Amino acid sequence: MKAIGFRKHLPANNEESLFEFDTSLPKLQSHDLLVKVNATSVNPVDVGVRKSGRGELNQPKIIGWDAVGTIEEIGRDVSLFKKGDRVFYAGSFKRPGSDAEYQAVDERIVGKAPSRLNDAQAAAMPLTSLTAYEALFEQMQLKMDVDNSDKSILIINGSGGVGSIAVQLAKLAGLKVIATASRPESIEWVKEHGADLVVNHRQNLVSQVRSFGSKYVDYILELNDIDGHWNEMCELIKPAGRIVSITENKRSINLRKLTQKRGNFSWEWMYSKSYYQTDDMATQHDILNTIADLLDGGKVVSTLNCTLSPITAKNLRKAHQLVEDGHMIGKVVVANGEEK
Repeated sequence: MKAIGFRKHLPANNEESLFEFDTSLPKLQSHDLLVKVNATSVNPVDVGVRKSGRGELNQPKIIGWDAVGTIEEIGRDVSLFKKGDRVFYAGSFKRPGSDAEYQAVDERIVGKAPSRLNDAQAAAMPLTSLTAYEALFEQMQLKMDVDNSDKSILIINGSGGVGSIAVQLAKLAGLKVIATASRPESIEWVKEHGADLVVNHRQNLVSQVRSFGSKYVDYILELNDIDGHWNEMCELIKPAGRIVSITENKRSINLRKLTQKRGNFSWEWMYSKSYYQTDDMATQHDILNTIADLLDGGKVVSTLNCTLSPITAKNLRKAHQLVEDGHMIGKVVVANGEEK
């Protein structure tokens, strides 16, 4: 099969940063699906893995953590899907990714693809939806079927890939949503996706949030620059409130700032379940099916903002550059379909 990968950690504008090569079809484990990939998106993690590291790899590394495709073969113990099913998923951090013609993926972290969305629209959703859903409904322990109208959440970087779906899910759960954005186009984007209020993350968050009459917020989802916003979050979180972060800190964060408030802090890493083969790994199958139903029902919308076609090394390099620039709103997808 054809695949796209890298051996050296190079800038995205270098033709060797991502290149096409031939490799063997993946061998299936008992719960694996062999998926013919029709579309894949690029996330910040793709950029980070491609750029980070030293030296040259012995074999090309295939990345890509979002995909939509059709099942070609199934492992002997597969029970959730059959050949020919159209699926979407984010995959595993330990296995070759979706930047290839075919990919092997465990059925327990795969969902049925939303039937009303095209491949590009659907491929924008798995990683970010899993991250946002786990952060809100597992880490923060929110529930959809209770009245949350008296609760508020601050989502830092509401226009990015995770923020764009987190805003929608938080609003669907009934919360008052305060999202951050700094440019006119990103402010418009978060409002279109359901944010009640918008504040600028390049300015003082405490004074801005409090100018709306809220001394504290019940929840904070931190999606960009935990170091730069840590003190503001500790000041804004309500006593016994919950803060969840997906970004790595570059310096020590002082958890003692949450002591008097009995504040809760946790990390969200979407890959944890597949990385450690946790007992609840199959919840990602359930979450993706829930997201598919919400998308098909029009309760949430795809966060796709840019499509490049077809799937080639050149288009993947271009997508990496768009994400790497740091100004991407929503998601960029590379698909074997129409470009927009």
